[in-house]
Amino acid sequence: MMRPQLYSALMRTFNKSQQINTCRQCHTFAVGNSNIGVIGVPFYRGQPQPGVAQAPQKLRDAGILTKLEDMGYSIEDFGDIQFEQMLVDSPSNNVKYPRTVGSATKKIAEKVANIVSQDKVALSLGGDHSMTLGTLYGHAQVNRDLKVVWVDAHADINPPLASMSGNIHGMVLSFLIHELQDFVPKVPGLEWVKPIISAKDIAYIGLRDIDAAERYIIEKLGIACYTTHDIDRHGIDYVMEHAIEAVNPGLKCPMHVSYDIDSLDPTVSPSTGTPVPGGLSIREGMYVAEELALTGKVTAIDLVEVNPEMGTEREQELTLYTAVEVIAACFGKRRKGNTPPGYRIPVAAGSKSTGIIMS
Repeated sequence: MMRPQLYSALMRTFNKSQQINTCRQCHTFAVGNSNIGVIGVPFYRGQPQPGVAQAPQKLRDAGILTKLEDMGYSIEDFGDIQFEQMLVDSPSNNVKYPRTVGSATKKIAEKVANIVSQDKVALSLGGDHSMTLGTLYGHAQVNRDLKVVWVDAHADINPPLASMSGNIHGMVLSFLIHELQDFVPKVPGLEWVKPIISAKDIAYIGLRDIDAAERYIIEKLGIACYTTHDIDRHGIDYVMEHAIEAVNPGLKCPMHVSYDIDSLDPTVSPSTGTPVPGGLSIREGMYVAEELALTGKVTAIDLVEVNPEMGTEREQELTLYTAVEVIAACFGKRRKGNTPPGYRIPVAAGSKSTGIIMS
């Protein structure tokens, strides 16, 4: 005879599973909103490879907007943001191009805040990861209780003085986290940036190239962090369940997803500036995106670090294809297939059918 305690535990697990499955079946628009505002962010000064500036248009050319429209979304493309070129922009406090980055990310923040305030999901096509300094800041001006899921090979949380490269795409989160402000010096051009999130508001997925200062910060501040080692050990389903629960228990808050294409293994996303072997497989990368979409809480998504000028033509096409599929999955495209809202099977001429199959 089964012990009462074991029976109760099994029933709790069964009931939780039933609730999750019911939730997954009822999402028409998995992100919880049928309207998407798109901005292109052709910005590259957060790192040394200018090719990332070509990515927004290349992603459009690869069909991402059409794919989302075919899924039933209403798309408003606000075009590419135009950035000023600073003639003189010397490094300051170990930050390269601080004024250029500061001016650009302030523009990005204003654009994203405007989109989210219109009750649209903000899709920002990068561009290097420094742009998330703006997208995240702008998002937080509207949704102040937001949570962040950072899908990346890198933690991007180096305080400026601890950075080995001086490239701000690896420092983004240090400028935005309350707990790190004592370690962030005054940087010209970035005076407008204020901390907007706490360490508990972040979950990392896919890390595998972490600097010493970043490891120290993650451990000391208790940031939810799931590396590729954790994925190998526990499986991607375990990691996603625990990452989402850690950062947004009960799914009560809006979520910002920042998806760096280098989180994926270079075999499926080779055209990127800082590839790291041993990354997420395409199946794992898609699963991450699908599970985030199924929360129904995602209100802003960044796709960054695609560089269409790197690698062979085949590698460039593969990376763009992968990026488009990942974005679509972030908006609810499922590998088991989707039925757009209001869909009816086309009927034969003269038929009285409504296009609905009656059971």
